[in-house]
Amino acid sequence: MISYLNSENNFLGITEEELYNYNSANVVIQSAPYEHTSSYLSGSDKGPAAIIEASHFVEFYDEELDQETYKKVGISTLNAMNFDNCINEEAVHLIAKATTENINNNKFVVSLGAEHTVTLGFVKAHLAKYPNLGVLQIDAHSDLRLNYNDNPYSHASVMARIHDLNVPLYQIGIRAQCKEESDLIKSSSNIYTWYAYQIAQNNTWQDEVLAALPEQIYLTIDADGFDPSVMPAVGTAEPGGLGWYESLQFLQKVCTQKQVIGFDIVECAPKEGEILTQFNLAKLLYKLLGYCTLNPKFSSLYCK
Repeated sequence: MISYLNSENNFLGITEEELYNYNSANVVIQSAPYEHTSSYLSGSDKGPAAIIEASHFVEFYDEELDQETYKKVGISTLNAMNFDNCINEEAVHLIAKATTENINNNKFVVSLGAEHTVTLGFVKAHLAKYPNLGVLQIDAHSDLRLNYNDNPYSHASVMARIHDLNVPLYQIGIRAQCKEESDLIKSSSNIYTWYAYQIAQNNTWQDEVLAALPEQIYLTIDADGFDPSVMPAVGTAEPGGLGWYESLQFLQKVCTQKQVIGFDIVECAPKEGEILTQFNLAKLLYKLLGYCTLNPKFSSLYCK
């Protein structure tokens, strides 16, 4: 039996049981606080819980969309996954299994992760139902190293593992990589990268990305894809990231013009005395759900 959090602890602090009960909600938020390979600052395992806690201060009403999104979809927040010394391939399998159960229960799955490795499990689960999906990655780093510190399941290698699955990969905002990763991008017919410096010089980049994307999209957002002025509490910050409003504009286009079949937010590493990152990510999550409701395909499946 899947266990979920009550109004004191769930996303947004939703009090109406019919809107946070797992059986009646159409959206589930699952947390995978897995951190094993962080290479700079640690603490991303605290990120999912911090985002959920911060969400209690996000307004239910979205002034841009003129709606209280949670009432349209119902949002159930699950208890965090327990890894119990489960690492690498075994951890990815655990994540994929839990995600698959929610997908098979006809839920739209939103995932909060610690390190980016967790996205491999999420993608594997969604790929079983949506074999033609593409992965849209917002990130400072390409995460395409074949392995890092001799570990092919490192957070720095997660997109290489997804590339191994023959899934097309669309990368936005990359601004830190090694030559090995650059060489792979140049040699692969399945990786499409819009570097941050290119975005800064191109006013039409959003439309170019939209034209390249397939119909069904799995979206993965690394918090460091944003500029550190927006998301300072991350494991490996890089200057020159995406701004808040340009990102919302782009994501609204993606959610309305393509079918987003699931998404995750990862790599929040909370800092003591600083709440900006987890709050902004909680608001981003809620914004994304609101944008998804604008798409008729999403609404017909998940909106009451």
